[in-house]
Amino acid sequence: MKLKLLAVLTLATPLFLTTSVEAANPQHVQKLLSTGECAGCDLSKANLSGAHLIGADLRDANLQGANLTDANLEGADLTGANLKDANLTSAFATNVDFKKANLNGVNFTSATIYDSNVYGASMEDLNITNAEIFNTGIGIGGEDAEIPDWK
Repeated sequence: MKLKLLAVLTLATPLFLTTSVEAANPQHVQKLLSTGECAGCDLSKANLSGAHLIGADLRDANLQGANLTDANLEGADLTGANLKDANLTSAFATNVDFKKANLNGVNFTSATIYDSNVYGASMEDLNITNAEIFNTGIGIGGEDAEIPDWK
């Protein structure tokens, strides 16, 4: 009997010690998907995989850690948005405004990024493996890298 109780307590203890993980506000996710407008919303860690966010207003939104795999962001406004550690694998990001956004740690593997504005964006530790990037100031940097003059 004592052995069974000890086993149950051992298995159940992690459930009592877990802390709540901050995640997207469900009402904000629904608002974005139904209206395409969610400026300033909390969409952190949201699963937006495959979402059609064409022309979406996501200015100043928190998308930290969000899953945007295969999402269509064509023409979306992400000015000032926090996309730190977001997953944009195979995302379509043409004419996206990433101006002053936090793009640190974003995974752009196999993404299509054309004609997007990244002026003033923070872009440390990007993964751009197999990404198609055209007319957008994202690339392999270094001391001799040329920095585009975006206005």
